[in-house]
Amino acid sequence: MAYQAGGQRPAPRPVPESGEAQAYLQDYTALLEAVPFPSVVLDHRWDVVLANTAFASLFRGVGPHATAMPGDNFLRFVLFHPDAATVLGDHESSWCLPMLAHFAAALERHGHDHGLQAIRREIAQDPIMEAAYRHGLPHWIRAVGEGAVEPDGAVRSVLHPDPRWGATDCRIVDETPRTLRELDYTRLTMVLRESRRPAHTSRGPRRVRRAAGHLSVVPAPEA
Repeated sequence: MAYQAGGQRPAPRPVPESGEAQAYLQDYTALLEAVPFPSVVLDHRWDVVLANTAFASLFRGVGPHATAMPGDNFLRFVLFHPDAATVLGDHESSWCLPMLAHFAAALERHGHDHGLQAIRREIAQDPIMEAAYRHGLPHWIRAVGEGAVEPDGAVRSVLHPDPRWGATDCRIVDETPRTLRELDYTRLTMVLRESRRPAHTSRGPRRVRRAAGHLSVVPAPEA
């Protein structure tokens, strides 16, 4: 059973045609739910196939959005949801740019995928994000190196609504077993660390809602 931030879906999506694969995912859901940290299974479009309760709890405070809920498509959430920066710390440098780099690689592999093409069109509709994608992203990759793009092992900031965690870091761990890889799925777990700094108030981390979920800063391209 897959969970959406703020709600619950009755079944994972998309569902493989193979009965054996469906049974595997049903059992894998129980394993995922036993993990105390936010953990999610994504397909090549970043559609959420499975996510545990800890994942839903991390994003429980985000507002509704027609196309960019974290329990539906994680890439869209990072890029387009106006509340993304209230949960994902250092939002643009630590989350948006690495995700744009992965999106560019996925578009090369699956250029005719309608879902990816729709995201590409949405990027193109925002001049700042389009500039980041076309010009800022190559400069950023050259500056940080290819290794910084990979999610596995990356340490990134989060602002958890649970004051037990608050403003802290998480290490992203790729835990994709062979069977999920054969389904073209990826499992990522956010291993939360003890809070590294106090929350701003007793109500939890500071919540700054952006007017739009798009990038506001583009690294300057090299001359």
